[in-house]
Amino acid sequence: MSRIGKNPITIPAGVTVTVNEGVVVVKGKLGELSQSYDDVTVKVEDGQVIVERSSDAKDLRSKHGLYRSLINNMIVGVSEGFTKSLELVGVGYRASNQGQVLDLALGFSHNIVLDIVSEVTVETISEKGKNPIVKLISSDKQLLGQVAAKIRSFRKPEPYKGKGIKFVGEELRRKAGKSA
Repeated sequence: MSRIGKNPITIPAGVTVTVNEGVVVVKGKLGELSQSYDDVTVKVEDGQVIVERSSDAKDLRSKHGLYRSLINNMIVGVSEGFTKSLELVGVGYRASNQGQVLDLALGFSHNIVLDIVSEVTVETISEKGKNPIVKLISSDKQLLGQVAAKIRSFRKPEPYKGKGIKFVGEELRRKAGKSA
């Protein structure tokens, strides 16, 4: 039995969950998200969402936990939202934004200008003496992770000095330099 899949999801106040023909729609104060599903049954009973499977086949067991996690992330997203923060570590690395357009100076010959999708809110924090921080806020966890990974891919942290774009709180594996 899937340990994740068998846990019921409690629906918080202000969130509505509707299930019809292979699609779950979740509405809350931060927006509306939908997810299609197959091979499992999703039921809404007395303030809880229950995901069940018909047999113990391997692909059904994996989908059981997957869809339960996706629906849970949708419910948390429309009620509380998700946040990811990226830190730019390096001399001269800067970040600024005008609306949904993010402008990154990462030591290349030109700045990187990135249009952020409308579902993700971007905010840049630049304080004197500290590394610039790019803060991303969204109700869709999957989309938020994709945008954050795209930004991080422009300059991944290197293992010697730690320069690059890293998640706030991320532990980097550091290497020793050449010993003379």
